[in-house]
Amino acid sequence: MILDRFPGARGLATSAVVEHMRSQVRADAVGSFWERLFPGQLAGRLVIAESLDEPAFDLEGHPLVAVDLGHTDTQDTTCLHVPDIGLVVAGDAAYNDVHLYLAESNPERRQQWLAALDAIEALNPVAVVAGHKRASRDDHPRILEETRQYIRDFDKVAADTRAARNLYDQMLSLHPDRENPGALWASARAVTAVN
Repeated sequence: MILDRFPGARGLATSAVVEHMRSQVRADAVGSFWERLFPGQLAGRLVIAESLDEPAFDLEGHPLVAVDLGHTDTQDTTCLHVPDIGLVVAGDAAYNDVHLYLAESNPERRQQWLAALDAIEALNPVAVVAGHKRASRDDHPRILEETRQYIRDFDKVAADTRAARNLYDQMLSLHPDRENPGALWASARAVTAVN
């Protein structure tokens, strides 16, 4: 859709993200997963980003830095740091008043997510743009701690229950106002299925 409007635009990503993208646009992945989630909404032409040669690139005289974060809600997550203005575009590493997608997690991966949040915080951002956000919320860096607290709560509840419905209900009582409880339900089902 972006290329339809801006035909000269280039998508850029780290090599690990590009490889992950390739796996997600295979016909079997698109048909069995993405089309089920977004029926009739996917573009007819799926485009893979180009790999960055270096983690930093220039935009109108300002450096933009791709920062590898490891596992957050999926593998090979990155964020984009714009040091000149103190901005971090956190993508899926930070959530802003939306239930976290933890279906691809286990206790070790949730610890990796916490480390990713620490890495973002070490950049001293003045603004953090989340990949999943309630539209009315601002981009204050407090969302890093809010995301951390959600993961800690999930860890504690998941350690004490093996039933998806119980995990879901307890997390919903701790975080009743967050958007997208469907992500919480998917997480509860996936995590309790492995335990």
